[in-house]
Amino acid sequence: MNIRQQTEQIESRILHPRATRAAETKGRPRPEKLGVIRTAFQHDRDRIIHCKSFRRLKHKTQVFLAPEGDHYRTRLTHTLEVSQIARTIARALRLNEDLTEAMALGHDLGHTPFGHAGEAVLNRIHGGGFNHYEQSLRVVDSLEKRGQGLNLTHEVRDGILMHSKGKGTLFPEGVAGRSMTLEGQVVRVADGIAYANHDLDDALRARVIKLSDVPRDVIKTLGGSHSRRIDTMVKDVIFTSVENGLEVIGMGPDVRQATEELRAFLFANVYENEVTISEFNKASKIVSELYQYFMEHDGPVFNPEGPGNVGSEDRGRLVCDFVAGMTDRYALKLYGRIFIPKPWAEL
Repeated sequence: MNIRQQTEQIESRILHPRATRAAETKGRPRPEKLGVIRTAFQHDRDRIIHCKSFRRLKHKTQVFLAPEGDHYRTRLTHTLEVSQIARTIARALRLNEDLTEAMALGHDLGHTPFGHAGEAVLNRIHGGGFNHYEQSLRVVDSLEKRGQGLNLTHEVRDGILMHSKGKGTLFPEGVAGRSMTLEGQVVRVADGIAYANHDLDDALRARVIKLSDVPRDVIKTLGGSHSRRIDTMVKDVIFTSVENGLEVIGMGPDVRQATEELRAFLFANVYENEVTISEFNKASKIVSELYQYFMEHDGPVFNPEGPGNVGSEDRGRLVCDFVAGMTDRYALKLYGRIFIPKPWAEL
């Protein structure tokens, strides 16, 4: 018996009956020989951590565009916070922590430069529409490794696709908007807990809002500090899910209402704040003009026949993939190179 098989045996003994076991995975798009050390979900986690799209997250906007302050979140630090929260919940509920971690680390790989501003622009101007969760799945299926993709398991791919909620609830009614695994449901709620709290923290740091602006009943229910609010939400998810026998990952009515109220407050006062929207409009112009430029021009930067675009269907799809994969600073630098005139050098 090798180490992987021993790990799978341990999973079969200690995980909750409703947890997802690596030995029972529904498999990969392309069958692979099993390893001797790592389980299927451990392989997926490591493939995500080592891929180029994951590294680019460190230079992609979370809320505040290309922040100069060292302590504002980026898409990478957001991802790590989601992973930490999701693993805490999964471990407490005896769910598969490796699967949970893989989903959490991969959930935002398809995000555009400049956060949701870039996403909204591509959704408007790209013929096929655009959303980051489908793009995240496209990244791991078709774009990474020069078009080969990461060949992740069905469970991880499902968790990546089903994590997003936009302005919708963290807890969809019925199975239509819900991940097929409890681990995927954990990642969805962990994503909401993470961004509701760290976006509030960043907005306070940026002085976009004051703590006194936050609804008083939200503070009363969730807590007056960043760590206290996360602690309240995480514990409530764990205890509520245990009480319902892990039929579904949930929150109690009081904490759930306060959490949704906090999210609504952030949409109205941070994400759609006049200052934030002004900067998003500038970012939207950059994304839009880069997209239109590469729809009409080839060049050394964008090569439609390049290995990273293998399997793409048409030029619009190629350009969308190219622009969506940019970091904030790459998009800014490229925009300047293309559209900003340079002074002639003195003779």
